Amino acid sequence: MSTKDFIEKDYYKVLGVPKDATEAEIKKAYRKLAREYHPDANKGNTRAEERFKEISEANDILGDPKKRKEYDEARALFAGGGFRPGPGAGAGGSFNFDLGDLFGGQGGPGGQPGGFGGGIGDVFGGLFNRGGPTTTRSQPRRGQDVESEVTLSFTEAIEGATVPLRMSSQSPCKACSGTGDKNGTPRVCPTCVGTGQVARGSGGGFSLTDPCPDCKGRGLIAEDACEICKGSGRAKSSRTMQVRIPAGVADGQRIRLRGKGAPGERGGPAGDLYVVVHVDSHPVFGRRDDNLTVTVPVTFVEAALGGEVRVPTLGGPAVTLKLPPGTPNGRTMRARGKGAVRKDGSRGDLLVTVEVSVPTDLTGKAREALETYREATAGEDPRAELFQAAKGA
Repeated sequence: MSTKDFIEKDYYKVLGVPKDATEAEIKKAYRKLAREYHPDANKGNTRAEERFKEISEANDILGDPKKRKEYDEARALFAGGGFRPGPGAGAGGSFNFDLGDLFGGQGGPGGQPGGFGGGIGDVFGGLFNRGGPTTTRSQPRRGQDVESEVTLSFTEAIEGATVPLRMSSQSPCKACSGTGDKNGTPRVCPTCVGTGQVARGSGGGFSLTDPCPDCKGRGLIAEDACEICKGSGRAKSSRTMQVRIPAGVADGQRIRLRGKGAPGERGGPAGDLYVVVHVDSHPVFGRRDDNLTVTVPVTFVEAALGGEVRVPTLGGPAVTLKLPPGTPNGRTMRARGKGAVRKDGSRGDLLVTVEVSVPTDLTGKAREALETYREATAGEDPRAELFQAAKGA
C-alpha cells in the first residue's frame, strides 16, 4: 500500500467510530465488525473478505496509540485540506493542488524533479513502516522450541551429569540474513499488514488470532525467494552444546532449559530446549520415587536368629543393617539418606528388602542339623491358620 493510499484512507470511518473514540470504543467496534465480516462466516463472499481486511488494517493503526498519533498528525498535515483548498488561485484565494502529484513522484517541466524531489512519498516512505514493497517491519519474533532426547546411566541420573547434546533447529538463514528474500528486501504482507496474524471470529464477544496463511506468521513476503530457505528466512542448522542434567532426574522426565532452543528472528528471544531423559536400568539397584531399592539375600539362620547384614549403596560405602530375630522373607528395612537426590538437595532412602536364601546343596552336617531342627519343631504347623481361614470364608 502506498503512502498516499495510507493517508487518504479514513480508518475511523472504516470502523464507524468518531475521531475522539477511546481505545475501548475502537476495540469494541473492531470486534463487532470482525465477527460480522470474518471469512469463516462469509465463505465465498469476496466483498466481505475485502471488508475484513480493511477492518483489520484500521484496527492495526487505531488500536496502537503510537501509530494512531502518527496517523492523525499525517492526515492533519496532508489530507486535511491544507493542500487542496479548492479550485482557482490568487490573492486571498486558493490554489489547486492534487495529492496524487504530491505522492506520485511526478517531476517538473521537462521531466526534471519537482520541488520535493522524487515526491513526498520518498520522504515519508518509512511512515508506519509502510513505505513500499521493500519496507520491512522490525518486529521481534521468538525462536521455536526444540525437543531432544538423552540417555543416561542409572548412576548419572541419580548423581547428575553434563552431557554433549547435538541439536538441529531452524535459525536465521545466512544466505539472506533471515529476510527470506534473495536481495534482502521483502515486503510487508498485505493480508496481515505485517503483524503475522489474522483475526478469527469467536463467540462470547471476543476474537482469536491465527498465523497468517499467506506469510506463515512472518509478516513478510519475499519478492525474490532465497534459494536456500525458499523464502522462509529460516534454515536448518546443527550445533553441539553441553547440557547439565540435574541430579535425581527420573526416567521419562522432560527438562526445560529456557533460551536454549532455536535463535529468535529480528532480535527476538530464543526458544526453549526440552530434553526428554531416558535412564538405563541397574543390575543391582532400582528406584521408587526419591528412594532407591535393593534386594539382599540372607540365610535362614540370619533370618531366624537375627544378626548384622552389610548392604551395598550406590556410589558409596556399604552400610550395616541390624536384622531382628525372626525376620520374615520380604521384609523391607530402610537405610536413611542413601537414596536419590531430591529437588531441595536432600536425599531419599535406600529401601532394603530381605530375601531368605534357600540352600540347594547341603553338606552332611548341615543336613543333619536341619533334620534335628525338623524333629524339634514337628508339632508346629505354619499352615493351620490358613486352613481355618479358608473354612470360615
